Amino acid sequence: MSLQEMTAYAVDLEPYELAQAAYVGCQRHIESVAKGLPDRYGAEKGGWNLHIEGAAGELAFAKCLNVYWSGSVNTFGEGGDVGQIQVRTRSRHDYELIIREKDRDDDVFVLVTGVSPEYVVVGWTFGGIAKAHDEWRKTHGGRAAAWFVPHEALRPVDELYEVVA
Repeated sequence: MSLQEMTAYAVDLEPYELAQAAYVGCQRHIESVAKGLPDRYGAEKGGWNLHIEGAAGELAFAKCLNVYWSGSVNTFGEGGDVGQIQVRTRSRHDYELIIREKDRDDDVFVLVTGVSPEYVVVGWTFGGIAKAHDEWRKTHGGRAAAWFVPHEALRPVDELYEVVA
């Protein structure tokens, strides 16, 4: 199933939204550096860009559902990125949703693809559902194994309205 055949939503961020996401991403990166935290899951360098694009993906998802995005800093591991929902931003539209070992089974994970200012909210699943599929567990780029959920296995974005309501 191609991205065009799915119920995905294109979201373009306005310049003021990009500024907000960039500020949050910079703050997150600066806090990580100040605390001496390494980039997570074996990412080599590039944390600055990853933090900014991740924050922009969160904002794009919140905009798509018309829900509040707090843009919080230093709250990883508590709640979610947008309300209780975890957002995973990937730079390419053909990349899959990543679920890691430490991710909570009951959390909702959303795949957002693209780079500033153009994003696509692709779909979602629960962490535990992803972890139940051994065939999705892979290693890429010398990093620790994770589950890579294919697009066709994701639930439609429209169903998230029921989850966040």
